[in-house]
Amino acid sequence: MFLHGNGERGNGQDELDFVLMQGPLYEAWIQKKDLPFIIISPQLPMFGFDKKDIDYITNRTKKNIPNRLIQGVPPRPDAFATELALRRTVSVINMNEVEPLLPYGWEKIEKDLIVILDNVEKSYRVSRGQTYLSGLSYGGFGTWYMASKHPNRFAAIAPVVGWGHPSLMEPIAAENIPVWQFAGGRDSSIDIKYFYAGLDKLEQLGHKNVRFTVHEDKAHDVWTRVYSGDDLYKWFLSFEGSGSSSSKK
Repeated sequence: MFLHGNGERGNGQDELDFVLMQGPLYEAWIQKKDLPFIIISPQLPMFGFDKKDIDYITNRTKKNIPNRLIQGVPPRPDAFATELALRRTVSVINMNEVEPLLPYGWEKIEKDLIVILDNVEKSYRVSRGQTYLSGLSYGGFGTWYMASKHPNRFAAIAPVVGWGHPSLMEPIAAENIPVWQFAGGRDSSIDIKYFYAGLDKLEQLGHKNVRFTVHEDKAHDVWTRVYSGDDLYKWFLSFEGSGSSSSKK
């Protein structure tokens, strides 16, 4: 299951194709990458974000939606521009004053996501023990949230440019869910200083199967490099749980 970012929200079928803009579905359908997965890509409703004058939502049009070509593949979008220099940062120590989730995120449709997973598992020939979860930006926060609330549903998770709050970590550590966290060193949207506290909490809880990759040269769009490569998908497939009572390799 892939959870998109804030800019791909939509209300109704007319806006559904915005989920094609990034992530594994973009790689598989637009870039014709051979991925051995059933990709579940739900869409988060607007919840009023279309009224907030956010430029990347207000100014988007259907021309922004990539098209699959009969022959070949289209060029990838340009990388996000950034004026930030390569940097080192300290982590935020007191996360008690930091909200664990962004407003009106994937937690608002938590039950719907589980229903979607249940229906896919009933309707297709799938290995329930090989259900993986990833998401970018807002979807990264959603990935942490869903893994915390439903830790026995996912064999491994990969949040991309979305940090996890320490308050979410106990169920993830208890279930020993493999985690691969990605961040951008030049990200001006989601500051890297917030990523460390949650990962430190996992370590304190005895969770050893955690990776943290910081692309120091990248801005917010780390996902392009992550999802266009092969490493994440191979890593996912190296883990298998039992679904309702997951046991990780």
